[in-house]
Amino acid sequence: QVQLVESGGGSVQAGKSLRLSCAASGSTYRRICMAWFRQDPGKAREAIASIVAGGTNTYYVDSVKGRFTISSDSTKNTLYLQMNNLKPEDTATYYCAASAVSRYYSGNCAPPIMYTFWGQGTQVTVSS
Repeated sequence: QVQLVESGGGSVQAGKSLRLSCAASGSTYRRICMAWFRQDPGKAREAIASIVAGGTNTYYVDSVKGRFTISSDSTKNTLYLQMNNLKPEDTATYYCAASAVSRYYSGNCAPPIMYTFWGQGTQVTVSS
């Protein structure tokens, strides 16, 4: 089991920045993938960025490339999402997710990795 707790959401104006954090606990797995998803009401949940915990190989969906940065601090068991130049279309509930993978896994944790552990979500609202 992996427990995930997000923080850092809020309301900002377009062009501003926010940093989301996701504190992970309880993992006994050798290697886990971690990702940020977001979901608007009435829309499917979308994977926007992913990384192997403690790793550097990353995935970004096209809509956030160049603006968002995912990172992982294994010493703090924390996943981050630095979001710069926010746009109104970034408004959504953001979720942290994790999935155990093989200790030999060397990818960037992008879909179709199936994520099985989820945080409760944190709201990000961007006004124009």
